[in-house]
Amino acid sequence: MLVAGQAKAEPVKLRVADSFPTGHYIGEKITKVWMSELTKRSNGAVTFEYYPAEQLGKVKDMLTLTQSGVTDIGYVPPSFVTDKMPLSAVAELPASFTESCQGTMAYFKLAHGNGILAKQEFAPLGIHLLFTIVLPPYQVFLGKKDIEGLKTFEGLKIRSSGGAKELAVRKLSAVPISMSTPEVYEALSRGTIDGMLFPYSSIYSYDLQGLLKSATIGENFGSFVVNYVISDRRWKALPPDVRKLFDDMAEETSSRACKISQAGEVADQDRLRKAGVHLVTLGAADKAAVRKHMSGVNAEWAQALDKRGKPGTQVLKAFEEALQ
Repeated sequence: MLVAGQAKAEPVKLRVADSFPTGHYIGEKITKVWMSELTKRSNGAVTFEYYPAEQLGKVKDMLTLTQSGVTDIGYVPPSFVTDKMPLSAVAELPASFTESCQGTMAYFKLAHGNGILAKQEFAPLGIHLLFTIVLPPYQVFLGKKDIEGLKTFEGLKIRSSGGAKELAVRKLSAVPISMSTPEVYEALSRGTIDGMLFPYSSIYSYDLQGLLKSATIGENFGSFVVNYVISDRRWKALPPDVRKLFDDMAEETSSRACKISQAGEVADQDRLRKAGVHLVTLGAADKAAVRKHMSGVNAEWAQALDKRGKPGTQVLKAFEEALQ
């Protein structure tokens, strides 16, 4: 009993790394609060060192950095490791949900515990999901053009974050340019891209508001999955009571996070409108065309994965059922 008590009280310090700039709402309102709450609930036994803004490495390398132990907990967005996590893009498909919490809790069901993504994708990579956020549906933002309908997008270079959103951009007859989020400011300011798929709630965090002229509102051109993961090796080294604490907080944190994300979306739409950015609601004909174009993306995505020997159709069906 004495040995067990000593093991339980043994302090644990974990490094957490992500790419979000200082002041970003995910880092400030979600990640830091999650760390603080874990420290509190563990009576100080679990503490953290936090490295935001790619201090420990580029976001595209965060999976490798987490697997290798450079960081204990890493922000691993599937969009930037599509070769390693292609199935997780199911939550980034367009037109499948309208609010952050719909997508988040459906994805969480698949990626945590005994879910199909936990078994098919996370386990083979040797990682364990701690919490997740599926952001509100992405819109099209343009730097120098007013949106006057779908024809405006034809031939434009539009930033995507890879995966399903690349298919969505092609459906708009635009050219998808894949790049990480921290690279968008420079690319947009230099004219390397004409615009981007982005959530409203991240515009101010990346200081993009002064570079924008117009944006769509009320559409769904896909979303983005934010995962914080720990390697299985580090996970198994944690005391059982600490692992239980992390798992107990996983769904709770994901649920709280998506509510914060959705609230920020609405608030930042108002801020941009007041700042002079034209928020454009597409006409009925264009809306119908978008729905038609985007509905084909999901089937194409699933079929492409099926041909690669991945259970794309099975995962798509499971996600659609979880949304319901």
